[in-house]
Amino acid sequence: MERLVERLEKAVERLETVCQGPGMCGEGSSKGVAQYVQAFDALLSGPVAEYIKISKEVGGDVQKHAEMVHAGLMSERALLVVASQHQQPAENAFSALLKPISEQIQVVQNFREKNRGSKMFNHLSAVSESIPALGWVAMAPKPGPYVKEMTDAAMFYTNRILKEYKDVDKKQVDWVKAYLSIWTELQAYIKEYHTTGLTWSKTGPVATEGAKAAPAAPAGVAPPPPGPPPPPAPVSSSTDDSASRSALFAQINRGEGITSGLRHVSDDMKTHKNPALKNQGGPVRSGPKPFTAPKPACNANPSQTTSPKAPPLLELEGKKWRVENQENATNLVISDTELKQVAYVFKCTNSTLQIKGKINSITLDNCKKLGLVFDDVVGIVEIINSRDVKVQVMGKVPTISINKTDGCHVYLSQSSLDCEIVSAKSSEMNVLIPTEEGDFTEFPVPEQFKTVWNGQKLVTSVTEIAG
Repeated sequence: MERLVERLEKAVERLETVCQGPGMCGEGSSKGVAQYVQAFDALLSGPVAEYIKISKEVGGDVQKHAEMVHAGLMSERALLVVASQHQQPAENAFSALLKPISEQIQVVQNFREKNRGSKMFNHLSAVSESIPALGWVAMAPKPGPYVKEMTDAAMFYTNRILKEYKDVDKKQVDWVKAYLSIWTELQAYIKEYHTTGLTWSKTGPVATEGAKAAPAAPAGVAPPPPGPPPPPAPVSSSTDDSASRSALFAQINRGEGITSGLRHVSDDMKTHKNPALKNQGGPVRSGPKPFTAPKPACNANPSQTTSPKAPPLLELEGKKWRVENQENATNLVISDTELKQVAYVFKCTNSTLQIKGKINSITLDNCKKLGLVFDDVVGIVEIINSRDVKVQVMGKVPTISINKTDGCHVYLSQSSLDCEIVSAKSSEMNVLIPTEEGDFTEFPVPEQFKTVWNGQKLVTSVTEIAG
C-alpha cells in the first residue's frame, strides 16, 4: 500500500511539472503565453500544418521551399513572444529584432531565383512574391492591408497553377488552397489582435536587441526558470538632492524679491530696436536640432535590397530560351526557333530583342525599357512586373497578358487585330493599330472602372472621364 502511495505521489509531481510549461495544462497555457501568441499557434497548427503536409506530398523544390516558409513563420512567432513580454523598443532595437524575419524572407526569395529552371517555378514564384507578408509586424498602422497586397501578388502565379492542374492533379489545387489560406487566416488574426500594428506588452521591460523569447517547452519538460531581474538603477545622493531642493524653495519664497538680482536691459541693448547689434561679431547661437528617429537597420521588404549583378545570359536550355540580365544590348536576336520552344526574358534593361520564326510563348519579367519584336506566337505573350516596355507583333498572337506593369506599348499587325489583351494592376497601357498608310493609331487601354449592383449581380463598365 505504501509503495502504491509513493508511486501516486511521484506521478502527481510529474504532472505538476508538466503543467508549468506554456500551453500544457488548462490555466497554465493562458498564464504562460499571451492570448495572441496562442492564436498564432492555432494558425501554425491549422493552415500552415496543412500547407506543409501537402508540400511534402508534392515533394522536390516545393517541399524545400515550404520548410523555408515554416522557418520564417517560426521566426515571426519568436518575435510575437518577445512583444508579449516586453514594451515597444526604439527603432534601432526593433530593426535588430526584425532581422531574423528579414533574413528568412531573403532565403525564400533567393531559392526561387536560383531555381528558375524548376518545373515548379510557378509554385516557387507564388511563395516568393507573397512571403514579404511576414513583414507585417513593421507595417503600422495598416498591417492587414499590407498582407492583402502581398497575397494579391501571388494570385497571378496561383491562377496559372490552377489553370495547368485543374483537371489533371487535384493535389496541386489543394496546395494552392492551403497556401492562400495561410495569408487569409493571417489577415483575420491581425484584424483581431494587431489592427494598427504589432501589439506590445504594457508592463514588461523595454525590448532590446538581445531580447529573446524563451523557446516553447516540449511536452513533458518544464520551461527554464526566468532570468535574474535587471540590476537596480544607481541611486543619487539624497543629501545633494535635498540641499538643492531647499535652495530652490528658498529662492521661490522670496516673492517679489526674487527679481532683485536681474539686470535691466535698456533699449540700446535690444536687437529689435538696435539692428546694428545683429551685425556685430560673435556666432549666432541656434537652438538644438530637432530629434529625428534613426532609420531602421534592416529593410522590411528584403526584395528591395541590393545584390551583386548577375552575368548576362542568352542561351537555349532544353526547350526554353533564357534571356537574362541584359543591359544596353540593342542587337539581341533569337533566330533558330521551334514551335515547342518558349522564351523567358528576365531583368533586361534598355535593350532590344528580336525573336524570329514561330514560338510557343514569350514571358517578359521584371524588365525595364525593353523593346521586343517577334514574328508568331501560338500561345501567349506575358508581361509581368515591368516598366516602359514596347512589344511589336509582326505576325500573329492570340493573347497578350499585362500584369503589374507601368508603361506598355503594344504594336499589332494587320493579321493580329483579333488578339485578346488581358491586363491587371497595370497603368499607361496603349495599343497601336496599323493604318492603311503604314502608320499607327494609338488607343489607350482603360484603367478606371465603375461597378454597380443591378439587383442580382455586380456590373462593371469603363469610366469615361471628361476633361
